[in-house]
Amino acid sequence: MKGITESLWPIHYKPLPDELLSCWLVRLAHGHGLKVQTFCNLIFGNQRQIWNRDMDRLAPTWLIDELSQRTATPSQITWNTTLRSYEGLLYRKFKVSGGLQWILALKLYHRKREGYGLQCCPTCLAEDRIPYFRKRWRIAFYTVCTKHQTMMLDRCPQCAAAIAFHRIDIMNVDALDAGRLAYCHECGFDLRAAPAVEPLFYDRDATVLLQNACDVLDPGHAGYDKWDLGRYSVLHQLSMILTSKYRHVSLRDFVLDQIGCSDIRLATGRISLEMRPIKERHHLLQLAMWLMVLPDVRLEHAWRSGAVRYNVLLKDFSEPPDWYRRLTEKFVNWRNRFQVE
Repeated sequence: MKGITESLWPIHYKPLPDELLSCWLVRLAHGHGLKVQTFCNLIFGNQRQIWNRDMDRLAPTWLIDELSQRTATPSQITWNTTLRSYEGLLYRKFKVSGGLQWILALKLYHRKREGYGLQCCPTCLAEDRIPYFRKRWRIAFYTVCTKHQTMMLDRCPQCAAAIAFHRIDIMNVDALDAGRLAYCHECGFDLRAAPAVEPLFYDRDATVLLQNACDVLDPGHAGYDKWDLGRYSVLHQLSMILTSKYRHVSLRDFVLDQIGCSDIRLATGRISLEMRPIKERHHLLQLAMWLMVLPDVRLEHAWRSGAVRYNVLLKDFSEPPDWYRRLTEKFVNWRNRFQVE
């Protein structure tokens, strides 16, 4: 295609607010009238395959440099389309393999996604002049759209396929139209037509706190000054403890009893929060957020009730924040004092 090998591409869209790198690249390919794989082969060559990985997490430096140069986009803005931009906020240190705290897992098999690692808000897609996928939609605690207060969608409601917009043009010759990005690649269902589902909230204060935690991810939002890496890490730790199968841990039952809520069936086994379906994540986050509203008071109550031991609160928790460590040490001191008495 004429001009595609020049320094500046004929079509050089800039990233939309909070747009994922993969979505931006698909829009660039379709803007040039090419399928994604054809476009990438022309630009990067057959030896540089990028769709057999979680591109938004593992984007190589050469890809960032190429996109920045060909679209006249500052490299920092290009890097900010990747999940690595959450380093130091949602997880402590980036790593190439294994799970990352709060980053939903795609579970890639070749170029197919076996996990439900990308969510969307159907109403956001419907309101977009150009439908596109946001970076914050890859975050495990982002279960409710902060703009529309409706549940996020983590799969096609018609065929239950994972969302994989980069595959929409494989079999569909009409997929190069910008609006087709919002269609299910498997069955062709328009995700914008998915019904808006009202979230089930268990506690008003916990709901407000969850909203605050999600607001930090929205571009242009002032954020909520209490949410930092330490606070997000404690929320993650409590969410995982709520799924514990240890005989001496009944924290989930304790919280459910305190708020007067029924439990739901959770997938069994050692499943990370980032691999759980949205219904399970939303349920667990409601319970964990209830604890986070008044952690000193409510965790102490849980500990005194025998719902959780102090050592469990720190189990496998690397570098907890000082306030949380002091809280658990207080439980240890109380236990030692009672034993002496």
